[in-house]
Formats: sequence, structure tokens, C-alpha cells
Amino acid sequence: MPRVYIKTYGCQMNERDTEQVSRMFVERGYTMTGSDADADVVLINTCSVRDQAEQKALGKMGMVRRRRIPMVTGFMGCMAQSRGPELVEKAAVDLVVGTQKYHRVVDYVDQIIRSKEAQLMDDERFSIVDIEEEEGSQNSIRDHEVAPQQGAAFVSIMQGCNMKCTFCIVPYTRGAERSRPIAQIVDEVRQLAHKGVREVTLLGQIVNLYGRHEFPALNGKSPFVQLLEAVHEVDGIERIRFTSPHPIGYKQDLIDAFRHLPKLCEHVHLPLQSGSDEILKRMHRPYTAQSFEELVARIREARPGIAITTDIIVGFPGETEAHYQQTRDLVQRVAFDNAYIFRYSKRRGTPAAEMEEALQVSEQEKERRNQDLLGLVNELAYPRYRELIGQRVEILCEGPSKTDKTRLMGRTRTNRIVVIEGRAERLVGRLFEVQIENWANFTLFGSAVLDAEG
Repeated sequence: MPRVYIKTYGCQMNERDTEQVSRMFVERGYTMTGSDADADVVLINTCSVRDQAEQKALGKMGMVRRRRIPMVTGFMGCMAQSRGPELVEKAAVDLVVGTQKYHRVVDYVDQIIRSKEAQLMDDERFSIVDIEEEEGSQNSIRDHEVAPQQGAAFVSIMQGCNMKCTFCIVPYTRGAERSRPIAQIVDEVRQLAHKGVREVTLLGQIVNLYGRHEFPALNGKSPFVQLLEAVHEVDGIERIRFTSPHPIGYKQDLIDAFRHLPKLCEHVHLPLQSGSDEILKRMHRPYTAQSFEELVARIREARPGIAITTDIIVGFPGETEAHYQQTRDLVQRVAFDNAYIFRYSKRRGTPAAEMEEALQVSEQEKERRNQDLLGLVNELAYPRYRELIGQRVEILCEGPSKTDKTRLMGRTRTNRIVVIEGRAERLVGRLFEVQIENWANFTLFGSAVLDAEG
């Protein structure tokens, strides 16, 4: 059977979607390969959040086709959804599959291969484009290919987003919010636990708004908190995370969950985007800087020691120096454990892309604000790493370090990366304590503290 290579760009949801498609190829008899050089089918799972991600995907496909033309080439995901048939002409690919059609990919590849082998195309190039909506598609991302010693897994609980922030293309590429039933998700988590998985991350575009249109609140608890409690009861699961949430989804029941659900890890990613109320309004973010700051205080009170990270956009249309200083001041007060700073870039089809040219911030000013804010984030976060030297922290060992394959890495409950020495066959997939000895650039270094069996 043909060999398949899939390159993934973008978020954890894209990684999870790729895992699902890969499993479907294997079940159909295809062989997955880690290199496009010997692949018969080359697919790229795309992201559209930033222009750079789209350019990387197009560049990668161009390199593949210049080297050799595989039997089937194609794009999946958000860029495929937003550009559709345009990609067939621009990139000369055979297949373009949108975000609600991942479960159709293998069938479409089969069809293209059969057509080429039967020489049905004559002088016409045969291609398939499917970017239509499909009811129930959120339930198709549910299967896993669990590797030996795999300790952590992503679980997709919903698709789509209704928020329509003016800078974001996701509502237009992923569609409206659609949630899976709690029982189906819990069954998936049980199967993962049975295969040795100890940590699950629940995924959704606005994950803490899960189920608000499909399922009722019970005893004052939202569907998302009901789901957290149900997953918490699964034997074998020892850590629960979720991403990516929205500040408005943090009602009191979710904050209280951090008090009474010990498996819920001490880490929250809470996208701020801007510390200026005027810019937040332009972004269509329905909260104020003050309410955001108060929310952070309530979360920290509910779970002392919790790590809070964030996303911030600098240079949004109309952002003046005064607006930027409001963001900087809020960052100073909140003192995030880490932050991802993005320079605003236009995304075709979003309201912000249509804002008048006079409101645009120069690239040079965006870069200045970006570097200035990064420096402040580092200044505030680094002391928390220094404070951990000499202490013991629990990690889940995930495998070889991305920067040094001779060493292993894991994550603390607060989602900090820890690099250690050790043998993969003994440590990967295990939870154990590490004595922290050093740190650098948001990475901790230490030695495993093991029991007699370890």
C-alpha cells in the first residue's frame, strides 16, 4: 500500500486532527512515514491564525513538488477551509479538505489514486475539494494511536467558535460551536487510561464554553465543569488540563473546580490580548482590563501557586502608545508565568483586516512593542524559575528533549518544562519527582528522584 506523510502546522487541535487522520490511513492499510522524500501521499494540515503559518505550508508543498511529484498531494485544515479551490490552482494539489471533513480524507485519497491508476483523467487534472459543513463532524475526532509508554494525550471535546473576535479567522474556518456528548468523551478517556495514558488535555477553540448550546447546567454547574468532574473519576488518569479557554468562560463553578478537583493541573492559559478597554472593544473581546485582573486574582485565590500564562497582540489597528502602555502596566501588575506575544497581522476575511489604513501600526513599532513586552514578561517570570532550584517537583516524562535528544523532558503540573538525564525505557510515561538543579530560558534542569523500583 502507498506510504503517507502528513506535515502539521499550528495548534494542538491540528495535531489531534492529524493523529485521527493518520490512524484512519493505518486502518485502511496505508503506511505512515516520517519523511516526504519517499511518500506516495503528501498532505499538509494547515493553520490560518497567522499569515506566517500559511506561507510555511505553501512553501513546504512547493519544496515537495519541486523535488518530486507524489501520487497525491493535498491540504487539510484551516487554510484549506478558507482558500478552497484557489489552492488547487495556486499549489497544483490534488486534494483540498476543510475542517469538518477530516474523516473523509482517506476515502478521497483512495478515489484519487484509483482515478490516476485507471488513467481516467485524460488531459484533465483530477482534483477533489470539499469544504462543506457536515453535521456531527465534531464526533469523528475520537480515535487514538497510543504509542508505547505514551503518558499524555489530547482529547477533542468540541469544534468551532461563536465569539468572532475581529482579528481571528477561526470562526470562519472551524464553523460554529459544536460539542460532543460527555459520555462519549469519558469513554474515550477510559480507553486512553487503559492503554497507560496518565494525563489528558481537553481541546476546544473556546474549551470552557463546551456544551453551552447542547447540554443543560445541573446543580449550578456548567456542562464543562460536569465534564471535568466525570473525567476526574476515571481510574488511571492522574492529570487533567484544558486549552484554549476564554476569560468569559470562567464562571464561579469553574473557579471552584480548581478547589475540589485535585487532578486538575495548576496551570491556566488565559488569553488577555490587550490591556486597553478601547482596544478590547475593537477586538470584540467582551471583558475589561479590570475584570480580567479580578479574574486572575480569584483563580489564584482558589488554587495558590497556580501558573497563569497568556496571549497578547501588539499593534492591533488603532493601538496608540497610550493603549500599549495600558497593556504593559497590566502585565506588570499580573506578572504572568509566561506570555506569547504576537504582532498583529491581517487575516483575510476578518473584520480587523477591513479597518481603515490610518489605524494601522507600522511593522517597526509592532516589533518594538513586541520586544519590550517580551523583556518585561521575562523579567517578571524568571525569578519563579530561580526559586525552584533545590526543590522537588513532580513531572510526567514525555520522551526525548526537543533540543537535546540525548536527554529526556517532562512537564510539571504547572506546565513548566524539565530536562533530565535518564534511560527512556525506564522513565518515559512515568510520573516521578525531580530535584531541580538549574534553569535557563523557561526550562528547568534536574535529576530524577526514584523509588527502589525506579
